Amino acid sequence: MNQIIECVPNFSEGRDHEKIEKIIDNFRGRKGVKLLDYSNDENHNRLVVTVVGEREPLRDAVLAAVGTAAELIDLTKHEGQHPRMGAVDVIPFIPVRNATMEECIELSKEVGAKIAELYSIPVFLYEKSASAPHRENLAAIRKGEFEGMEEKIHQPEWHPDFGPEQRHPTAGTVAVGARMPLVAYNINLNTNRLDIATAIAKRIRHINGGFRFVKAMGVDLADRGIVQVSINMTDFTRTALYRVFETVRFEAQRWGVTIAGSEIVGLVPMAALIDTAEYYLGLEDFSMAQVLESRIMEE
Repeated sequence: MNQIIECVPNFSEGRDHEKIEKIIDNFRGRKGVKLLDYSNDENHNRLVVTVVGEREPLRDAVLAAVGTAAELIDLTKHEGQHPRMGAVDVIPFIPVRNATMEECIELSKEVGAKIAELYSIPVFLYEKSASAPHRENLAAIRKGEFEGMEEKIHQPEWHPDFGPEQRHPTAGTVAVGARMPLVAYNINLNTNRLDIATAIAKRIRHINGGFRFVKAMGVDLADRGIVQVSINMTDFTRTALYRVFETVRFEAQRWGVTIAGSEIVGLVPMAALIDTAEYYLGLEDFSMAQVLESRIMEE
């Protein structure tokens, strides 16, 4: 591939493996597209896909997947820990190689317009593609979720950028945009008290005065008997993973709670992990040029 654009669509299905495979099939065996990773979470009831490709093949694969999801997923019957407003909840495009943010913005608008045309699903542009400042934050668009969107979409400030001014009866709405690489990072706590995870999430997220490039919420992992601080790191180069991890650990101490472990959902840039390793190992004058795999990739 001469040009590489990454796309990480999120689908509101994490439990029915037959439906998941049908959605994923849209990304398999396509020239100019490579499926890198997909993971489903039953508690969140959500599927996160990571795919890269050249502009046109990637566009076509994403549109096909949206059609499959709209056909298979009925949000009137959907329940899960993760907020959602659409069968395909969010579709971000990220420049990786020989692609600019401006090109990703243009692609997001093309895909958004086509989703509305093909499937009559209302589309909101977000992040770098947003048509107004109050639409940049995905959480602001999604507030009220699928159920609340039935009324919200009629408010003048929340008319969709593309498509009908009426929520799709089963597929809801979708946010499409361009953004920086995001790290989905979750920290599990040794407690079953959701109020503790929620309180910590409020302390670290930007909207409540926390870290500038952090979004977070508390999640109940009922099947494991613990809770989780679920985090989206929207720019790891400016807010490091280790800084968030240590802050969560520090905040948890006031309740006598410890960290059970953490996890990364989907793929993560190598630099994010190197940055963390550099901190915990106390490395001096370390650079990416010293990473074996990084040097091999340059050859």
